[in-house]
Amino acid sequence: MARRFVNELGDGEQLEEVFLLVDRQLRANRNADMYLLAQLRDRTGQISGLLWNVDEASVAHVQAGDYVRVRGKVQLYQGNMQIILTRIDAVAPSGIDPAEFLPQASRQTSEQFERLGEIVNGMNNADLRKIAQCFLDDEEIRDGLMKAPAGIRMHHAYQGGLLEHIVNLCEAAIRLADLYPNIDFELVLMGAILHDIGKLRELAYETSFTYTDEGQLIGHLVIGVEMLNEQILRFEAATGREFPRELALRIKHMLLSHHGTYEFGSPKLPMTPEAIALHHLDNLDAKTNEFMSLIDSDPNSDSNWTPYQSNMQRKLFKGSNSDW
Repeated sequence: MARRFVNELGDGEQLEEVFLLVDRQLRANRNADMYLLAQLRDRTGQISGLLWNVDEASVAHVQAGDYVRVRGKVQLYQGNMQIILTRIDAVAPSGIDPAEFLPQASRQTSEQFERLGEIVNGMNNADLRKIAQCFLDDEEIRDGLMKAPAGIRMHHAYQGGLLEHIVNLCEAAIRLADLYPNIDFELVLMGAILHDIGKLRELAYETSFTYTDEGQLIGHLVIGVEMLNEQILRFEAATGREFPRELALRIKHMLLSHHGTYEFGSPKLPMTPEAIALHHLDNLDAKTNEFMSLIDSDPNSDSNWTPYQSNMQRKLFKGSNSDW
């Protein structure tokens, strides 16, 4: 029997299928009865599964990161598909292809990495070009960029999503350079390449997308600065000279301020033209990707609107199928 993917499920469908258990929580309903809220994923999307009348002991056999076989009925509830579960069991990972359960990049990561190398080689500033190349030559970083998402649930939340996000920012910066001749866009390019590089250690992404202990305790902004310090040492060992101090400070400032406000986790506000440019480029690409992903993954094809998105405090307009 052919596999049923998340994006194929229909309201009222009886289902027995294997998914990746991304998260599990025990919650209480209005009557204080406990139920399991399971976040289930395959490569096409994620869906919630609810198993009523449970306790910790009855669901202790399944944990986040497990492959699970579920039985239940698909239900459209308040515009979102969910599965009312009757059973959930762990499945041995042997014989399972992890690629079936992790969202894939929309473009070939090898081609994107090659493009990133072209962008780095085109830098005129020799110090920026050399330090960027130190990152791209690092085997751990290179392998991570081929696999890492840029986020767990929001923007570019698929394998290779971080690399796609980085290349998008670089391409946007290149196109804007002529409009703002007083901004050092090679420095902006450096910020685009490194602003989220700490996510290679902040996130775990081999079998499911989760936060590492380092990611939860420190976060990718600070981790990114630590990784820059490591590559500066490589730069100095290779060149026999000190990396320019002010240039290092400007790059670190972009990494620490690119979220833009204290509210969104930046320990510093952008204080250079390059930092504010990076912040807005980052926000543009992240938010646009998030909007398009929500629209594309909406299971309610009959509606011109997505369900209400509580994190955005709005619904998104998809439009009708007819031409304007």
